[in-house]
Amino acid sequence: MKRILVGITGASGSIYGIRLLEELKKAGGIETHLILTAAARTTLAIETDYTPEMVAGLADFCHNPADLAAPPASGSFKMEAMAIVPCSMKSLSAVANSYCADLLSRAADVTLKEGRKLILCPRETPLHKGHLQLLVKAADIGATIIPPIPAFYHRPKTIDDIVNHTVSRLLDALGVENSLSRRWGDNG
Repeated sequence: MKRILVGITGASGSIYGIRLLEELKKAGGIETHLILTAAARTTLAIETDYTPEMVAGLADFCHNPADLAAPPASGSFKMEAMAIVPCSMKSLSAVANSYCADLLSRAADVTLKEGRKLILCPRETPLHKGHLQLLVKAADIGATIIPPIPAFYHRPKTIDDIVNHTVSRLLDALGVENSLSRRWGDNG
């Protein structure tokens, strides 16, 4: 069974992390772990009708971000990948600088040191040079950067269509088959 850790931070766009968890649950054969930061809990209430408990219920295991003794804090805890969706600039900075102040940043650091896939979905605009340097630094140490930038070749009609396109790209990067969005060259 695949094991994937999803982190949701306080950046705008918590629906991306929620939809990713929903799709991982549908895919089957994947054990999901979740780290929901305190800021994410606030953003959820502002942006969605989901409660933190509802989001936690989408994962097989939900870890307290303050618990540095939780399984994802150790390299011996086997998992295929971690995705921070959305990734705040604060979390990006912690990851890029190997600053393991909480479980989210520690788990990301462990993911990188173990040579596993780490996906960061940064949600900020506009970006200043410091943000850009942190993104480059994170990519240089092994992170994959997938910002939630909408595409329009699939002719989205709803916000869900736009969200699904980004989540489809995240699932592709995680090696999870999906048909959330029409692909380039598809006639559908």
